[in-house]
Amino acid sequence: MTKRLPSAVFLDRDGVINEEVGLLYRTDQLRLIPGAAQAIRKLNALNLPVIVVTNQSVVAHGLCTEETLAGIHEELKRQLAEQGASLSAIYYCPHHEDGEVAEYRRACDDRKPGIGMLQAAAADFGFQLQDCVLIGDRRGDMEAGRAAGCLTILVETGFATPVTCQPAVPDRVCRDLAEAVDFIARNGDEAGRVELKSFNGLGPSFGVGKVE
Repeated sequence: MTKRLPSAVFLDRDGVINEEVGLLYRTDQLRLIPGAAQAIRKLNALNLPVIVVTNQSVVAHGLCTEETLAGIHEELKRQLAEQGASLSAIYYCPHHEDGEVAEYRRACDDRKPGIGMLQAAAADFGFQLQDCVLIGDRRGDMEAGRAAGCLTILVETGFATPVTCQPAVPDRVCRDLAEAVDFIARNGDEAGRVELKSFNGLGPSFGVGKVE
């Protein structure tokens, strides 16, 4: 049987890679979930783009600036690098329709369950969203993944459970990111819907970027 893998793996940030603390707006709040770096390192070894897509309304609510958020993401990348893991890109949405900061107070298609960040990544990297996997810990993650046509995996290290995630139904539920990546590495979608693509010529990682 031919081994099949996704074209890319999308990860939510809080509750998937790092511990869920409610509102994370300082670097000293950032702590990796045990096993998360090793899981990302395994995806790196499979030559799969690992792309973070994260709602960051802390900016819209005035808890931190985009510059502070960039520092948080640099700290995330530093902690991962200490354990030999790396991210291909981080996309974030700083907007919220009820935000206190006027500049960021608006509804935005990039904010999950919207799929703007996923579409931007697909355009930047040159893959089809239906060939990708999205791993998250909230209903909005599952809804975004479904809307984009991704295989969806809910991890139980954040806020949601299969019950509270309803009416969104993930394709698979895993204990944590490590278990989700083990599933992907064993063959990903058991129906063979996703398969490995070539990533030659993609160039350097896009790094932190705001998707508007």
